[in-house]
Amino acid sequence: MPWRELKPMDLKLLFIADYIKGPPSFSALCQAYDISRKTGYKWVERYEKEGPAGLEEHSRRRLTQEWVVPLAVREAIIELRGRGETEPGPKKIQAALLERFPDQAPPSKTSIYNILKKAELVKPRRLRQRVAVYPKPLQKADAPNQLFSADYKGQFLTGAGVWCYPLTIMDHASRFLLACHSMANTNFQETQAVFTQVFREHGLPERIRTDNGVPFASKGRAGLSQLSIWWLRLGIIPERIAPGRPEQNGRHERMHRTLKSTLPSPPTVAWEAQQRHFDRFRQHYNYERLHEALEQKTPASCYKPSPRQYPEKLPEMTYPSHIDSLQADCSGIVNCRGLRVYVGYVLKHQTIGLEQVEDGIWDVIFGPIILGRVDVRDASDGYVTL
Repeated sequence: MPWRELKPMDLKLLFIADYIKGPPSFSALCQAYDISRKTGYKWVERYEKEGPAGLEEHSRRRLTQEWVVPLAVREAIIELRGRGETEPGPKKIQAALLERFPDQAPPSKTSIYNILKKAELVKPRRLRQRVAVYPKPLQKADAPNQLFSADYKGQFLTGAGVWCYPLTIMDHASRFLLACHSMANTNFQETQAVFTQVFREHGLPERIRTDNGVPFASKGRAGLSQLSIWWLRLGIIPERIAPGRPEQNGRHERMHRTLKSTLPSPPTVAWEAQQRHFDRFRQHYNYERLHEALEQKTPASCYKPSPRQYPEKLPEMTYPSHIDSLQADCSGIVNCRGLRVYVGYVLKHQTIGLEQVEDGIWDVIFGPIILGRVDVRDASDGYVTL
């Protein structure tokens, strides 16, 4: 069909005519006319309401435009932006316009921003990509090993001038400090080694609660990182507190405050002696220091190891029989029934589940985590992203 030789109105009428005939599917009809389903539905809705006249091009001008910013006000906005040592934003400029033009309402903050942007007086901000919000409310823990909490206490320079990143792991219910390690960085391999040591000695918890920093979380799908993927394969559910809400891990933060009180200020301990200091603190915190929240008992007297032992071989992720179990390739792509689903590079070589929830609609999951939902009708050349 020579579409490019047709006028837009002719193309729309042909589309409506084929729609009335009853195509095999609406998606196939839109694909044949090289338009999105959203555009197709818009044309159908306008035709059903107004007939052929509804297919005419509509003005894209705002329906409600009570007034345009006068030239004098525009010039005042630009002038106010450059006045003084700092650059006032739309809110402050709006207040200044009220004083300068008391007889008329000032433009909205959005209008002021757009005027400044057009005059190239606003530097575009770089959008910050954030970690996905944890989808479920945080659960309480009343018994040992239901929940571990972990965090990197704020880094500091040792007496040798080397940065130290203390990694702390604590049982939530008993306050038993499972680990307090001097770390030279926060990379995955060294963090995993500390957790492996803790799991071998104390067993596996049901959940681990952390903040949204590395290596606990990433900006990938569902906020999963290499570390949290490893936890999931061990049968541990990762929990993440809300950004900027350290009180959601308040017990851990309180322990960090106690730890900080034992460190010299400024730090003068050499790197070799730093771990010995942390070991002494852990001994005191677990076996000697009484806790008011534990009815003046020590954490060691309230903690017992988990019955879930650390496996020598990392198990693969498994799914019920009604869920398709598929292996992501080295690029994080899952191939299923002619459909290529990109689940993220961090999930490369992992076993992914696809569960059909409706005709042509699938939930993409990793263990208990729903990564997203795909509709096969949205695929382009057999490829779809979450």
